[in-house]
Amino acid sequence: MKKGLLLLIALFCMAPAHSQVLISLIFGDKLNSPFLEFGLEGGVNFSTITDLESSGTNPGFNLGFYFDFRSKQNPAWMINTGVIVKSPMGAHGIPVYSLNDANLDNTFAGGSVNREIRYFNVPILIKYQFKNNIYLKTGPQFGLLAKAFDEFTKEVNKDDVVYKKNIRDQIRVIDAGIALGAGYHMNIGNGLNVTVQYYYGLVPVMKGDGPNVYNRSLYVTAGLPIGKGKAAQRRADKEAELNKIVLPEDEMKPEK
Repeated sequence: MKKGLLLLIALFCMAPAHSQVLISLIFGDKLNSPFLEFGLEGGVNFSTITDLESSGTNPGFNLGFYFDFRSKQNPAWMINTGVIVKSPMGAHGIPVYSLNDANLDNTFAGGSVNREIRYFNVPILIKYQFKNNIYLKTGPQFGLLAKAFDEFTKEVNKDDVVYKKNIRDQIRVIDAGIALGAGYHMNIGNGLNVTVQYYYGLVPVMKGDGPNVYNRSLYVTAGLPIGKGKAAQRRADKEAELNKIVLPEDEMKPEK
């Protein structure tokens, strides 16, 4: 199982988002056990950056995979982790700033800028599930920078003119903060998890000597166990096979 887990994590980090569902279907039943739940998780998130002049939150879609490691002594307690492979953060409606190009500056004067920062996020959370299937979780979350850009937009003759500026070299490579969430584990199929989670960044987003700004993001996600039913059926079949009683040949002969 350990080798399969390491291989799966490597494949998820290298594969594009549309390939992750296929990878999960292949490996899902190999990873699920009575004390480990594996699945896909995705939804929407609404992000902003503190102390940055903007007109609102930056909406985006997130997608990743999760693991719930249950305690053998008390299954209500779990370690909830995984990788949020697609997880855009940023801010919406930042005022236009100079691009050091007269033509571009004239084109986008009066427009707006949307800042998008993409991370590979890894939460490591303590999770407790009550008997009514409601759960709470909290702990640190770490992010590894993938891409960052400012998208300049302006409407010209009823068409949007767009320009993307790569700002990756202005953003810190590592992000970290605290995540706090609550959700409900549905008794439907193999158990759909619906979660609302808030991320509070503690590491400054930007490099340099300017004022420190921090990531904030609200996640609304649904998690679907992959292969859990198949894994349970395989265990049941194996247990039934082990419990079979094979009678000796002389005991199987009919009495005369």
